[in-house]
Amino acid sequence: MGSAHSPSARLLVVGPSWAGDMVMAQSLFKTLKQRSPAIAIDVLAPAWSRPLLSRMPEVDEAIDMPVGHGRLGLMDRWRLGRALRGRYAQAILLPNSLKSALVPFFARIPQRTGWLGEMRYGLLNDFRKLDKQHLTMTVQRFVALAFPADESGLLEINPPALEVQVAGVQQAMLDLGLQKGTRPLLALCPGAEFGPSKRWPEGNYGELARQRIESGWDVWLFGSEKDQPVCEAVNRVAEGRCVDLSGRTRLAQAVDLLSLADAVVSNDSGLMHVAAALNRRLVAVYGSTDPGFTPPLNRRSQIVRLGLDCSPCFKRECPLGHLDCLRKMPVAMVSKALDGLPQ
Repeated sequence: MGSAHSPSARLLVVGPSWAGDMVMAQSLFKTLKQRSPAIAIDVLAPAWSRPLLSRMPEVDEAIDMPVGHGRLGLMDRWRLGRALRGRYAQAILLPNSLKSALVPFFARIPQRTGWLGEMRYGLLNDFRKLDKQHLTMTVQRFVALAFPADESGLLEINPPALEVQVAGVQQAMLDLGLQKGTRPLLALCPGAEFGPSKRWPEGNYGELARQRIESGWDVWLFGSEKDQPVCEAVNRVAEGRCVDLSGRTRLAQAVDLLSLADAVVSNDSGLMHVAAALNRRLVAVYGSTDPGFTPPLNRRSQIVRLGLDCSPCFKRECPLGHLDCLRKMPVAMVSKALDGLPQ
């Protein structure tokens, strides 16, 4: 390896656009560090993901992607690429889009590694053809890119592990006027950025919250501004006895506060992956998506799903109009999984 500032000692990873995927990307960073302990890893990613990257000790620098998700922004990408010239020996691209390959190409990074996605032949010069039967999980597809193309054995996955600071947790509690009492704390994450087909019904979350509060727990509701109507509905069923944090926390605060939970129940969402990476005891509720593809990666989690013939469909809305994969999942089933979690 060269010195800390030579291109051979720096690597650029183009990060994904979804929170859950960004958490799983930490498994790649860990593997890269294992293989080359002296390497510096910079991550080019949307600005919102900084609170996640700053809690990953493997990441040296977060570089904000200047273009919003879905926009081409060719000039912005070219300017950034030009600014990054001469800094890196290799770029690893996690998204499969054409757009994600532009900055490393404009930066003239000598080795540009990624899966062969949308028409990227000229933009990548170290492209891999994905065998979906061999690498069934998203996290495996990320980690495989840490290795040369001819090294494809069974991959060992280092699970993501976000690191929070006590001072950050205390500040988040102060900012939001929270106290963690002596009662066990249950965090519920009833939203899902992807769409309704990932959401266990609000009434079920509310009933679960009501039961747990009556048996001696405190319940906090987590979610973004978009999740506020969902969390309000949950809290109505729980007779207003939950602490509703939806839309009140920045991502950094949500991560720090989730670290306080004694247990978490979540849909398949970014917060589910955050909870797993904080090594919380976790029940992950799956409907339209496949737990084999994006499971929680800690050992203290349990997956709950009905496994109907029509699932997983990976659709944002139920194509059959009934959402039975989630609506028919009883509260008792999730409650039982919660009771059965390892300590």
